[in-house]
Amino acid sequence: MKPDTTITAKQTGKRLFENETQMENYHASELARILRDLYTEEGEEAFLELLRRIPEDRLGEVLLELPEHLKEEALEVLSVRKLADAVDELDSDDAADLMQDIVDIDEEKERQVLSNLSEEDAQRIETLLGYGEDQAGSLMQTELFSASLDEPIGEAVERLRRLREEKGLENVHLVFLVDRFGFYIGAMPLEEVITYDFGRSFRDYLREEHKLYPSVKATDPVDAVIRLFEDYNLVVLPVTDEKGKLLGRITSDDIVDVIEERATEQMYKMAGVDEASEEERHIGVITRKRAVWLGINLVTAILASAVIGLFDQTIQAYVALAVLMPIVASMGGNAGTQSLTVMVRQLALGELTSKEAKGAVVREVLVSLLNGLIFALVMGLVAFLWFHDPRLGIVIALAMVINLLFAGLFGALIPLGLRRMGIDPAIASSVLLTTVTDVVGFFAFLGLAKWILL
Repeated sequence: MKPDTTITAKQTGKRLFENETQMENYHASELARILRDLYTEEGEEAFLELLRRIPEDRLGEVLLELPEHLKEEALEVLSVRKLADAVDELDSDDAADLMQDIVDIDEEKERQVLSNLSEEDAQRIETLLGYGEDQAGSLMQTELFSASLDEPIGEAVERLRRLREEKGLENVHLVFLVDRFGFYIGAMPLEEVITYDFGRSFRDYLREEHKLYPSVKATDPVDAVIRLFEDYNLVVLPVTDEKGKLLGRITSDDIVDVIEERATEQMYKMAGVDEASEEERHIGVITRKRAVWLGINLVTAILASAVIGLFDQTIQAYVALAVLMPIVASMGGNAGTQSLTVMVRQLALGELTSKEAKGAVVREVLVSLLNGLIFALVMGLVAFLWFHDPRLGIVIALAMVINLLFAGLFGALIPLGLRRMGIDPAIASSVLLTTVTDVVGFFAFLGLAKWILL
């Protein structure tokens, strides 16, 4: 059931207060949206009242769907017992994510929640939390369905049916095949399992239909996991330890979340905005974080203005220069941003190796040069028709070519240079590029004007 978007969050909340069983008809993301809207329309008290009424078997999923500031507020207020019950209902990867959120807020509360879980569940969660954020194990889910090579397929299907009924095993896309010691050997898609001869074994399937299915180690980088999902169009990926023993699986929904988070982080960095500070509710914190980058931009703007100051007499003698000057800098900035965005994106996705870097730089320079020639002709003609001075058209045309050439060159080189120095290219590239295009643009335009016009 999808909630009626024409009614207010207050009305929806009231309906759920009166009949809590209706919550079963809502997806976790829909309940999270209702809670968020209720917080906005009715305030914290109404938000917490409905939150406390959500059954434990749904609560964990809903908490993970909430915006960060509301999730933090909920985790601070909810009791240890209620949080433990919510964690207990989640799959291992989601349980670890929620426990990490609790750790970030209150480490003592996290220890209390763990103590209220079974020893097996607590150990599983602590193992997953032990992996770094950039390791495959941090995305791993330990719930999976595996079978030995000599097990008849019919018996495995019956065992899977019992597991779904007894333990609620979900999203089974593959049967992971292991030897008698638990080492990963291969996989069989579920659609092939249900159409294969139930009287035969998985060993027969591998002998006749063997297909290599990729796997990763728990300590492998997340970047490698993302590439495998993209290259093989995977839905699920097995995870092993260093010796090859099957530990768990990574599902595509977690990879989608990682890609979305990285894209958001990269977008914030390119704009000089701190993602963590943007999740703050306090205006002072947000203002302070943004002011750092604005201050850096101010320094670069002063540098560009200093270049203009070197040619103040030229501008006074030829006022039309002041009218045309911003066009050169703006075109250079836009051309450079195009090159910069392409390079940063390719570096972030791991699509640009050191061998390919030179070719990528040459390509961006040539594209910018060709665009520079095109728009030099256009702007030279516009300047001539506007101010009736062919020399002015020549000045802006040459300046346009020079600035776009430098914009393409530095738009490609700056991210590569920052990466080589171990600095995230998304953080500082735009500031450095703006400095280059402004300084080169103004210097080329005004320097040519002084040489040709005066």
